[in-house]
Amino acid sequence: MRGTILQVNISAGGIPKRPVAEAFLTPLGLKGDACAHPAVHGGPKQALLVLCAEVVDELAAKGFAVFYGALGENLTVAGLDPRRFRAGQRYQAGEAIVEVTRLRRPCRTLAVYGAGIEHEIFDRAASEGDPSSPKWGFGGVYASVVRAGWIRPGDPFVLLEELA
Repeated sequence: MRGTILQVNISAGGIPKRPVAEAFLTPLGLKGDACAHPAVHGGPKQALLVLCAEVVDELAAKGFAVFYGALGENLTVAGLDPRRFRAGQRYQAGEAIVEVTRLRRPCRTLAVYGAGIEHEIFDRAASEGDPSSPKWGFGGVYASVVRAGWIRPGDPFVLLEELA
């Protein structure tokens, strides 16, 4: 799978995250980014949240008031099928290498963008770990950092290997 990073997003905590021209990815996430609830979000296994731009575009077309960064993603990527994300996959993201650790389970905080949005991007099958879910990966995936480095919009987001 080969995609492109459309937007790199950070915030002082919570949603939305706002675009930046570049950011350095460390083992604990992007420099300058913070989580509103660090006991739930963040840490080495959830250092980065990756979301496909096509999902955001589809939600906007359905009337949800979303934009890139609104759902809390650090990287908005284009050209990938979110249903193909799997734990253990490694991707080159700019100078960095990241490894998908798990699906993101959306929380009720996202309801600020419209009632029912969490059901548009996550379902029972995805919750139960069934990759045949039609909504698999729509809520984004968390990743750990294998190699730190700079990430910029326009950088490739490319599958390197599958470990799982």
